[in-house]
Amino acid sequence: MLTLLALFKFFFPYSGFALASDAVPTVSLPYGTFQGFSDGNLTMFLGVPFAQAGRFEAPSAPKVFKGVQDATEFGPACPQQSLSIPLFGSSGFPSISEDCLSINVFKPIASTDSSKLPVFVVGDSSNLDVSPMVERSMETGEPVIVVSPNYRLNAFGFLAGQEVASAGVTNLGLRDQIFALRWVQQHIAAFGGDPDRVVLGGQSAGAISVAHLLLSNKQNSNSLFRGAFMAPGSPLATPTVAEGQSDYDGLVAANNCTSSSDTLDCLRHVPLDAFWATVNNTANAFSYRSLSLIWRPRVDGDVLAIEPLVSVSRGLYSEVPFMSGDCDDEGTLFSIAPSNVTTSEEFLDYAHTFFLPLASVDQMAEIRRLYPDDPTQGSPFDTGTANQLTPQFKRLAAFQGDYVFTGARRFFLEHASARQNTWSWLSKLGKNTPDFGASHTSDTPVWFPPSGADTTGVDALVNFINTLDPNRAAGSSTANSSIFWPKWNTPSSTGPTSLLTFSDPDIINITTENFRVEPIRYLNNLLFKEGV
Repeated sequence: MLTLLALFKFFFPYSGFALASDAVPTVSLPYGTFQGFSDGNLTMFLGVPFAQAGRFEAPSAPKVFKGVQDATEFGPACPQQSLSIPLFGSSGFPSISEDCLSINVFKPIASTDSSKLPVFVVGDSSNLDVSPMVERSMETGEPVIVVSPNYRLNAFGFLAGQEVASAGVTNLGLRDQIFALRWVQQHIAAFGGDPDRVVLGGQSAGAISVAHLLLSNKQNSNSLFRGAFMAPGSPLATPTVAEGQSDYDGLVAANNCTSSSDTLDCLRHVPLDAFWATVNNTANAFSYRSLSLIWRPRVDGDVLAIEPLVSVSRGLYSEVPFMSGDCDDEGTLFSIAPSNVTTSEEFLDYAHTFFLPLASVDQMAEIRRLYPDDPTQGSPFDTGTANQLTPQFKRLAAFQGDYVFTGARRFFLEHASARQNTWSWLSKLGKNTPDFGASHTSDTPVWFPPSGADTTGVDALVNFINTLDPNRAAGSSTANSSIFWPKWNTPSSTGPTSLLTFSDPDIINITTENFRVEPIRYLNNLLFKEGV
């Protein structure tokens, strides 16, 4: 059950806890003084505003606060879609507000403003318990500071359309994250961090954001980070802002703004509960169209200057070291909803409609061959005819997992590994989980382990945050000192590509990335060359 619990923690975020302590740590920033709290070896500052923004407005500097501000509880989460996962039920969010652009800092209690510790910036920590990472970093003698910003999501953060582009408020979720990274550059020294030693990380949608920020960061004269961690997520084939017009128009109609002379301004003034309800009625990752998301980063000629796969092919991304990996069965959880896709023709129609709309008849015939109507070739992989929830479930899961995660990761690595240091992994943890196998985010305990769990993964990540290399020096006492993690290199005469592979029970070894070579190569070439 550990993997499913990790999944629920990721998709059903929460906020609002605080711990009592006699310590009264404070930090003074140019716009206010904030009081955090200490617990054990850690000091935490929670819910510190890093920006302010109205609905569909770009982030700007936070307001100036008078007096000492409480920073002992997480700030409210940004409005999120209520997800209803088939077989699991619905999520809930107890503390939500549009005034949500706050940041959390977790640091060693002994760090001071002269400590200059490396910094790990990771998405909203209400999804993850990052305290054990900071504690483990102190145990290994490589202390780090972890920072987690909130940012806007779904339609609140990724509304598209001509009206949005004209107002200059595209990709607000990415703009929030860039603003947070600039906050780190300006203020993390006051907490004991080194702004020149920032590593950016994320999981799932957060990892895809990291990948897009690698592209955006190329445009900055001063880099905002020096390394990246993506678990899982890579640059994806991405539509334009103009292609989101129908989804914008749908929200306008649903909120009775069609007759307004300024529909975007009308949407800004719809009461939150009413607007949020209409957003909740739109597609999400667990609805019928699944990973063909409507609220997502889009090419806008600004934050994302050109199509991400083109950026990757041209080397237009930050040449910083990065770690990137997947779970073996990334597509299973997202393939439950299209349960009425039961025949081979329906599978091809679904793939063509939502993922490959520009593919020709011949190209779709090749997809039919490479992703056959054979459950033994589907996901969960290597499980024979088991776990076939519906007649096309394992086929859909294999296709979606390769399209969004495994294929995208491989495409990025094939280009980037020749230019910068890259490491990659594959997690087969939870492979025996009925129906879903080693599903999306089931590797969370590797990188953010609960107390008493194996620390190999978190040790490697802490090493990377400190040195930009997941390997420890010879003679280290940390758990992963006996495992050498080779860099991922494009197959050549120098040898095959290498993956650090996690399997049950606590088995870790080096394997070769030689699976599904033909279908993934074809799919990636189709996405890139055809601009699908």
